[in-house]
Amino acid sequence: MTNCCGIDAASGSSVEIVFADAIISVEPQSAPPGRSAGIYIAPGWIDLQVNGFAGVDYNRPDTPHDEIARSIRVLFSTGVTRFYPTVITGPPRSMEAALHNLARAKDSIEEGEAIDGFHVEGPHISPEDGPRGAHPREWVRRPDLDEFRRWQDATGNRVRIVTLAPEWAEAPRYIEQITAEGVVASIGHTQASAAQIAEAVAAGATLSTHLGNGAHAMLRRHPNYIWDQLAEDRLMADFIVDGIHLDAAFLKVALRAKEIGRSVLVTDAVAPAAAAPGRYRIGEIEVEMTAGGRVVLVGQDRLAGSALRMDRGVENLMKLAGLSLPDAVRMATTNAARAGKVPGRANGLAAGDRADLIEFRFDSARARIDVLATWLSGRRVFQSS
Repeated sequence: MTNCCGIDAASGSSVEIVFADAIISVEPQSAPPGRSAGIYIAPGWIDLQVNGFAGVDYNRPDTPHDEIARSIRVLFSTGVTRFYPTVITGPPRSMEAALHNLARAKDSIEEGEAIDGFHVEGPHISPEDGPRGAHPREWVRRPDLDEFRRWQDATGNRVRIVTLAPEWAEAPRYIEQITAEGVVASIGHTQASAAQIAEAVAAGATLSTHLGNGAHAMLRRHPNYIWDQLAEDRLMADFIVDGIHLDAAFLKVALRAKEIGRSVLVTDAVAPAAAAPGRYRIGEIEVEMTAGGRVVLVGQDRLAGSALRMDRGVENLMKLAGLSLPDAVRMATTNAARAGKVPGRANGLAAGDRADLIEFRFDSARARIDVLATWLSGRRVFQSS
């Protein structure tokens, strides 16, 4: 057993946490002991959408497993303890091969425990410019349950989220089938009507993928598919809070509409995240990260994922949306666990939940988080120097 002491980021109270692979107890303390003074404790971050990180592309079928392991160690340093590697629209065989490679990595590297499943974003999305985002038009295709079965075969039934557009005629039945198997159907990269969104929710869709992005640059003021998803209380929604994908005004309004309990922080990180500016690939797509941190298709200004880290995303929720630390942490932890059906993580710092923990220092004046240590199922996987 191990213990750690500090300030519970959710309550502001001093606590001692005793844990092995799961949390055994959380007990109040009058004040943290000397070494722990000023140190906050929170559940480790959960990121439901990571296309790549630290120069490593998860969409390549031949990405070396040691490079995937290195990228996960960098994720640990940002406070991430569980994440869903995300494979985007591409040729059928390439997508299956990328998923198979990631599944093999999960099973063969020590760091693979942090991979709690996989997110397939596309290829069943809108083919239209704007909603399609940076996904290659030539590989957009209709929902196909046989293809879904091939993804599950490639991963050992570990695809946990599928993002699709509800306007396909096949979408309602597809959603019914995959959700019956415990997979989250998420609405994204869509230009669906209100009726089509309602039909998708009735079929079992429960999430909106990076709401406010993957959309037309110009929309009629109302109705439109962003308002329709914001107004649907049965949908949780995740948001890319890097200060680039969404401006502060939209973010504030969206979080008020969804309320914190139905809102989730994601990064939609791609290979350039935590790496130097320059050119990278997402599968078959060539992207460039500018000196200002924008990730765009080469030769264009179209966004193609982000360079966001989860610790900076939590900070941005406080800076841009004016959230408290407890609410920002909630969006990065227990809300994400509920939205993505991540087991053993729904209750936060509570006995019985997995011992996925982070220690960090918090500068409230600057809304700055510095991760000091990260534990994954009770095993320390990062310690700052």
